[in-house]
Amino acid sequence: MPTWLYAPADRPALVAKALAGPAGVVIVDLEDAVAPGDKDRARAEVVALLATPRPRVQIRINDVRTPYGQADLRAIGPLCAGTAGIRVPKAESAAGLREIALAAPGVALHPLVESALGLELAYEIATACPAVASIGLGEADLRADLGVADETGLAWARSRIVVAARAAGLPAPAQSVYTAFRDLEGLAASCRAGRAMGFRGRAAIHPAQLPVIEAAYRPTEEEIAAANQVVAAAGAGAVALPDGRFVDEAVVRQARALLADAARPSGAIPAGTA
Repeated sequence: MPTWLYAPADRPALVAKALAGPAGVVIVDLEDAVAPGDKDRARAEVVALLATPRPRVQIRINDVRTPYGQADLRAIGPLCAGTAGIRVPKAESAAGLREIALAAPGVALHPLVESALGLELAYEIATACPAVASIGLGEADLRADLGVADETGLAWARSRIVVAARAAGLPAPAQSVYTAFRDLEGLAASCRAGRAMGFRGRAAIHPAQLPVIEAAYRPTEEEIAAANQVVAAAGAGAVALPDGRFVDEAVVRQARALLADAARPSGAIPAGTA
């Protein structure tokens, strides 16, 4: 199942370790994981990293409305053509994404919605320009902005992002990180809830979270068997299976999507979502 793993840009040994691991994409983070006094050194580490093509690397730059973000864009934007793209924090306008696309031609952009304003403009952000390849939530910042206490307060925001991505023709979004990295049971429960809401895969902040995400997002044997029954009944119009399930074209489409998820290798990122 799709997985992403964050690694701090100012710690090249951790980046190398992440790249040697099973994550589908390693997000080299210049933003939250790097202290202000280390931003310049971290940027230089990323420039060195991108001296060769890095198809499994995605770079999270700083907010481009800040001097740090502008410096990131100048130094790194032209180097990202051989990567999995740029993760754009604090996305709040289509114009801002178009500015980034001009500075990084041919690079996939992955905006994160992290504020009430960004959430209200989610569809505009998702359709800002052809470079936008996915849209997601930055839930820690969004939770602070909205003043909600826990995941239950983010239910509408999560559904909003799923709908915006679908309406824009983008892949299903990945869940935001689960910050209590030692709480693997809580992570698994959160992933199952996210999968039920329409998310596909999740970002992690610790390697120990990756197998939990994989397991929670991978269809079960029972789900696969049920989907195969549905697909086998395709083409017969609207029919009822022996167990009482009603099958029509919409149900068949959903079953085929589940089987495609089940067939995807561990860590693999669907085309267009990296």
